[in-house]
Amino acid sequence: MREKLNTIVDGTLLLSGNEAIARGAWESGVHFASAYPGTPSTEILETIGDEYDEIDAQWAPNEKVSLEVIAGASFAGARVLSAMKHVGLNVAADPLFTLSYLGATGGIVIVSADDPGMHSSQNEQDNRLMARAAKVVCLEPSDSQEAKDMVGEALSISEDFDTPVLIRVTTRICHSKSIVKVGPRREVPVKGYVTDIAKRVPIPSNARKMHSRVVKRLKELSVWGSESSLNWIEDGDRAVGIITSGISYQYVKEVCPEACLLKIGMSNPLPWNLIEKFIGMVDKVIFVEEGEPFLEERVRSKFLIPAIGKDIISNEGELNPELVRKALHPGTTKAVTFFEAELPARPPALCPGCPHRGAFYCLSKLNGSSTGDIGCYTLGLMAPFNALETTICMGASIGVLSGIEKAVGREGMGKLVAAIGESTFVHSGITGLIDMVYNGNTGTVMIMDNSLTAMTGGQENPTTGKNLRGEPAPVLDLVKVVESCGVKHIRVIDPHDLTEMEKVFKEEFERDELSVIITRRPCVMCYRPVKKSVAILDPEKCIGCKLCMKLGCPAISWKDEKPDISKLLCWPNCDLCVQVCPVDAISKDMEGLE
Repeated sequence: MREKLNTIVDGTLLLSGNEAIARGAWESGVHFASAYPGTPSTEILETIGDEYDEIDAQWAPNEKVSLEVIAGASFAGARVLSAMKHVGLNVAADPLFTLSYLGATGGIVIVSADDPGMHSSQNEQDNRLMARAAKVVCLEPSDSQEAKDMVGEALSISEDFDTPVLIRVTTRICHSKSIVKVGPRREVPVKGYVTDIAKRVPIPSNARKMHSRVVKRLKELSVWGSESSLNWIEDGDRAVGIITSGISYQYVKEVCPEACLLKIGMSNPLPWNLIEKFIGMVDKVIFVEEGEPFLEERVRSKFLIPAIGKDIISNEGELNPELVRKALHPGTTKAVTFFEAELPARPPALCPGCPHRGAFYCLSKLNGSSTGDIGCYTLGLMAPFNALETTICMGASIGVLSGIEKAVGREGMGKLVAAIGESTFVHSGITGLIDMVYNGNTGTVMIMDNSLTAMTGGQENPTTGKNLRGEPAPVLDLVKVVESCGVKHIRVIDPHDLTEMEKVFKEEFERDELSVIITRRPCVMCYRPVKKSVAILDPEKCIGCKLCMKLGCPAISWKDEKPDISKLLCWPNCDLCVQVCPVDAISKDMEGLE
């Protein structure tokens, strides 16, 4: 359970952007929220689940389902919110683009948490472009206060203009905290469901009319946005006018406090009348925006003005005040220097006791490898395992393995399996497995079941037996799901049983039929044994063979030609190093330590 929010000053809270969005949903009368966890968006639904019982909140199997469920609730007149990371919006794009045509009965807010700098993502993506393509409103908060307030604004826009509204935040907004003025909840009645075929069934004859309404809606919103408090001009030195949005606004204010600037809070559709007014006020225009030149390209192409933007500010990674300062005031600041301390390298690694370690150890030992997926197990690519070769997106490991076999055959594929977590399998791996069955593939899929969605911090999923709020829920039986897909050969195994794990791999590599291995062991984040125990090394027996080092366990380091096992890091319910030692030099102290 997350720590509860505390009031720090009368009427204010210190909130991250994600917590502020959750608060905004509560204050604005949201009735229902759904999401699939994905950093940096995860805490939005977690906060709603922990703090705001008035909102019915749930985890969805994936982002597409999340958006479809809130769409249905909106059709019935409820105010709704769906949250996801930027690549999650790709998964939800199918309903998003059509929902833009159908509009909203109860207000629809969709949060896209983009990740400039790829702190925890496989790509950088600026979803302002997605909003434009889908023809939906896009709002961009610059701090936690705006993040909260824009939820209410988005719901009003959604209901007044009959449109879904995308709130685009970034990692820095999501996770940075600032003081937020808060208020009471506004109770908004659910309007109820009324059949409306012309509005909700986009057969071509209806969809053509819907499209015309969308085009008209964007024009009306642009005019409205020029008068809205979401966008504003801050007058100053008119020699240069800066157009900015999102977190970049904060950096511009820090670097150029006297500048004349236009702050864009609604980046789609753009407030063209206000932009034209601003351009007429200043001698030169500079665009400061993180990510793609979204504002720059659109404004320059419409008004045909000379301007500066991405020629001085990169579209790669995150911005920060220092980068903005160097771009706007080149040569006026000293380079930041740091004392280069000699620190040991710290590559990412699976946790001590991680259930995935045994599977990757055995796969590597057999000179095997895997097509990978999105999750903690992506770290199977790291030394000493070197047992993962591809990653694309959620669920793709299965399709990639299938495609490799189609190209080079079973023999050419060698000792290759598809590695996918149980949450990711439910998210979008099931259809890939059905495809393998339907099209006659013979590979092996390894579903790595660690009893929760670990990579994003330990959320529940349909296989865990609990819902978002930790209440009992039906358990999705993976074995029955796999059987129902048509797979005949299914093995369930504890991946920390190295002898059996190796045996199963060998047998499945030889099988000329499709098979599924389910490795089942709880993540160390959700299961802590009552007894404490540590691995103990007998230095007299140790022969320095380094086999224990091939486990890649952070609790084991090499010192004075012997393994050094950290009592602090060693996981109580793990004995992998005991199993791999060929001379019984490592044992587990099962009496426990106080």
